[in-house]
Amino acid sequence: MKKIVVVFVSIIFLLNTVKAQDNKSYIALSENLLNLIDKYYISEENPLLLNETYPFNAGNVASYTVSQDKIKKKRVAYLWPTSGVFSGIVSLIRSTGNNYYKKILDTRILPGLELYYDNIRKPSCYQSYLKSEGKSDRFYDDNVWLTIDFAEAYLATKDPKYLEKSESVWKFVISGWDKKLGGGIYWCEQKKHSKNTCSNAPSVVAATKLYEATRNITYLKWAKRIYAWTKINLQDTTDYLYYDNKSLTGKVQKAKYAYNSGQMLQGAVLLYKITHENQYIVDAKRIAKSAIPFFTENMERDGKTYRVFKERGAWFVTVMSRGYFELYNLNKNPEYINFFKTNLDYMQRYAKYDNGLFYGDWSGQKSNKFKWLLDQACIIELSANLAAYN
Repeated sequence: MKKIVVVFVSIIFLLNTVKAQDNKSYIALSENLLNLIDKYYISEENPLLLNETYPFNAGNVASYTVSQDKIKKKRVAYLWPTSGVFSGIVSLIRSTGNNYYKKILDTRILPGLELYYDNIRKPSCYQSYLKSEGKSDRFYDDNVWLTIDFAEAYLATKDPKYLEKSESVWKFVISGWDKKLGGGIYWCEQKKHSKNTCSNAPSVVAATKLYEATRNITYLKWAKRIYAWTKINLQDTTDYLYYDNKSLTGKVQKAKYAYNSGQMLQGAVLLYKITHENQYIVDAKRIAKSAIPFFTENMERDGKTYRVFKERGAWFVTVMSRGYFELYNLNKNPEYINFFKTNLDYMQRYAKYDNGLFYGDWSGQKSNKFKWLLDQACIIELSANLAAYN
């Protein structure tokens, strides 16, 4: 009996050692990409800003300016990919507890993001391009991703300045809700033609995170209200996944993107954890079961068949993974998390450039001359999150 116990303890020790090694490798991958962003993407004009691509694409123009004038200066990254780096660093803070990443956030990333902050138009929020270049479009989805990131940063560090910013930006996000179509949040303040899943689904997540941080019941009420509207108006009831948007004419645009369904998955899990209302977990399980088969395909490599994510936006898949991580927190079933691990392993073999940057196409079939910043930032987030859930 004693020998059996010793063997069992040894096995547990070895498994824990393997997990620790895996954790280190995931963190190392995130750190390496963060260093490569510092190496390849820092703007020559302002070290607080990042370029949209590597190598720099002189043909890029800023097209989301309200006046539609082309920016004459060297065009840096839009708010969206810049905020993706923010998400990655928050994931590193959460996974490691290392104050080093908070320092990077406070001294490099957030000061850069503030250059996009528009405090002239009210409610204040982040505009799509640099404030110094004049007014540009203000997207509700851009700002809800930041609302989530600031809330996550607060929950990971308890630094009140992050919560203050999250609540402030939320005021802009929710200003995008009106009575047309019975509710819902628009996509863009300057283009109020449709109400999109990409602005509503993450608003459910943002509101639940703010409720977790503050226990202010108003946030929970908004989360439930937005969730109900999105489900009624934008869910495909045949597979439980989500369409892209509904125009003010009532026409539904039926394209499906991974992040939309993934955010409704995450929102459903979070609402279940708060309310214990059974329908939310039923919804979450249905989405989780459908999404991975829908957004993946078989790929033959070196005589083996892999199931990998289709070339439909790398960041979209990383955002979808947030829902699966949230579900794992609840049920501790590693099936879905393991799927993301195998995809990341596959990418490191088949979808990685010699300089360490990643393809935007996770299948590894399509390379690009210009490597998009967001395609790198999302791997920082995914790898750091896998370390936390390993």
